[in-house]
Amino acid sequence: MSTIQPPEVRHADKPADKVALPRIRLAALLGMLATAALLGVVSATAGLGAVGWITGLVTGSAAAALLVTARMRSDQPAILPADWITLTRMLLIAGVTGLVADSFSRPVSVTALVALSAVALALDAVDGQVARRTGTATPLGARIDGETDAFLILMLSIAVSQDYGGWVLAIGAARYVFLLAGWLIPWLRAPLAPRFWRKVVAAVQGIALTVAASGVTSRLVGMIAVAAALLLLAESFGHDVIWLYRAGAGPRVRRAVRIAVTGLALVLLWFDLLAPDRAWQFSLAAFVRIPVEALALIAVALVLPPWPRRIVATIAGILLSLLAFDKILNIAMYEEVDRAFNPLNDWSSIRPAAGVVRDAIGTTLTNVVLVAIWIGIVLLVGAITAATIHVTAVAARHRRGAVRGLAALTAIWGLSAGLSLQLTAGSPVASTSATGLAVSQVRAYQAALNDPRRFGQATRSPDPEAAVPASGLLTGLRGKDVIIAFVESYGQVAVRGTSYSPGVDAVLRQQTGMLTRAGWSTQSAWLTSPTFGGISWLAHSTLQSGLWVNSTQRYAQLVGSSRFTLSDAFDKAGWHTVSDDPSDDITWPPGTSFYHYDQLYDRRNVGYHGPTFSYASMPDQYVLAAFQRNELAPGHKPVMAEIDLVSSHTPWAPLPTMVPWNKVGNGSIFDPMPAESESATTVWRNASTVRQFYGRSIQYSLHALTSWVTELNDPNLVLILLGDHQPHTAVSGAGANHDVPISIIARGPSVFRQIASWHWQDGLLPGPSAPLKPMDAFRSQFLGAFSTAPSQAASALGPAAPDAPR
Repeated sequence: MSTIQPPEVRHADKPADKVALPRIRLAALLGMLATAALLGVVSATAGLGAVGWITGLVTGSAAAALLVTARMRSDQPAILPADWITLTRMLLIAGVTGLVADSFSRPVSVTALVALSAVALALDAVDGQVARRTGTATPLGARIDGETDAFLILMLSIAVSQDYGGWVLAIGAARYVFLLAGWLIPWLRAPLAPRFWRKVVAAVQGIALTVAASGVTSRLVGMIAVAAALLLLAESFGHDVIWLYRAGAGPRVRRAVRIAVTGLALVLLWFDLLAPDRAWQFSLAAFVRIPVEALALIAVALVLPPWPRRIVATIAGILLSLLAFDKILNIAMYEEVDRAFNPLNDWSSIRPAAGVVRDAIGTTLTNVVLVAIWIGIVLLVGAITAATIHVTAVAARHRRGAVRGLAALTAIWGLSAGLSLQLTAGSPVASTSATGLAVSQVRAYQAALNDPRRFGQATRSPDPEAAVPASGLLTGLRGKDVIIAFVESYGQVAVRGTSYSPGVDAVLRQQTGMLTRAGWSTQSAWLTSPTFGGISWLAHSTLQSGLWVNSTQRYAQLVGSSRFTLSDAFDKAGWHTVSDDPSDDITWPPGTSFYHYDQLYDRRNVGYHGPTFSYASMPDQYVLAAFQRNELAPGHKPVMAEIDLVSSHTPWAPLPTMVPWNKVGNGSIFDPMPAESESATTVWRNASTVRQFYGRSIQYSLHALTSWVTELNDPNLVLILLGDHQPHTAVSGAGANHDVPISIIARGPSVFRQIASWHWQDGLLPGPSAPLKPMDAFRSQFLGAFSTAPSQAASALGPAAPDAPR
């Protein structure tokens, strides 16, 4: 790994050679015998299979033979004191190799693997000291020592990669890739100057991999340590390659490198300008286009003098970096919530999104991810800005060729624009996509600036429902407990046309039959949600307020207004109103200041003493059992509640399972379940597994809710069960709509007589022809159906808010 420059070399004379050669042969023989003895000890104490024996013997014998051969062919044919230590390390590494080879077919002793590796690493600090103190340090000895280190790191990386993933192999392969590159590129074969940092990095690799293999730290901490070691290794090799290039690369190589750097800069800018802002639009045809922005940049570079050109190029590079960042944000937003990133409103969504990630993968890994994102942003801005400056400088230096190329590409661009040429739909050869994206973001910003005025008018407009007297409000539900239960991510894809929908459909049909046999009736339809993939409170507030709340800005305006909500209506009509959101762990001011709930429940005050399930602080079954215990005791006042069930919240693992209702208790019965289920990190390694677990989570939530109805057996219960939004694009697929199922469960015909004009379908599973309404229409429709003094708006069955997109 490193080249040692010895202060003094003690040369052997000719008579001494006659003594040295037998010692060399003795070393070879002892090496082979010692390998067999070591493997015998490992086999007796830790177990070693035939594969491990064969691999270890071959490795130990080959290492000894290579050491002996190298010394016999050197100008000092002798086994020097440090060589005996290096030979000992080789034999220990042969034992490590045998264990690693055996690990592919059988469990091996981690203790033996770590012990052998640790001793071999410790001796690495000894052989160099011995060589220097005895005056026998040689370049050959340093080379053998470095290759011994490299082989140990390779074996450890193979061992660790079986748990951490194939990316760890990059650590072990780095040295051999460098050697191969040296055979192909002569200047990479030049000797490197001694560098202490190189030795430190080599030691860090061995230590990090040994610690990771030992399992003494958590998997997360181990992965972070190994990743940090890999970054250090990349820096060390990069430094050496740059030093060798500067020291030994010839004119042809330097010219080729300059061309390659310019090509990479062009590719980076080309990719930045033409890359789509939606993941499903990526294709080869998207990049076989001519961006007008690149033509304009080169044209400006050709007419400006050096200093203004550099200033313009720097500004352009920063703007193009912002363009790339905006595309990344759009890709993420389309994947999660099926819309573009709003540059005014959506910054406030980042903190809740980080909270969801933290609940899924833990605080430490989330912080690591956030640091990596910030580093990536800095690197992105630096790379694109540097590429812009470099391309404009090259164009200015090669003015004649740049002018010709610019003229040709401009002509092709103009012809393609005139003929509307495109290789694939939506990707014209004459591209203005970067400019179009910038314009659309500016317009989105302007629209977001104007939206508060429009939406503020909607919140302050006359509200006929608020004017209905208490005596006429909700008379058709007097004496009943009305529960609005949002099932997280319960969208249309859960029940129609997907690989996981048959399982959900089966649960819905089964539970419909179970409820029917128990005397309950069910009807269902569809609602169009204002959100997609997340930000559930937009759906909650839309349903309650009758306004289209499709942004966090509108939500903030709404909860600062006095808009009449469903909870207000029930409170006015005499119900006890409750909010139950187990995902909350802090005080929620809008619960009292806007929704005016009498009682708020969250994870802190429902007596739960069980485990968390990633985002879900408790299983849905416990949420319902605790709500029943706290609010539905015999003789209670009629209750209206919104319950938000989150067991089906991303990442959909680990999942709880149903237990007997009389065993729920304080939730400790759920203690073993997280370990018995797949973890989120395991599930998210495969897209089909993610979709499968999403389906399972919906099945669990629906089963918990419907079985609770029969367990409660409250004849006065009216349950409104609905989804808040579709799951994000990883599950729903590109281009999915925003529709969610909604069902009403009640006993007796009176409830369903009052909604007969809605024409909902029987059962919990709405069909394709079931009625579809925007979610903001539900409040007026609901109040109009169950009140004896319905307003004119309510009798119209809930038209959408005037500013709601349709």
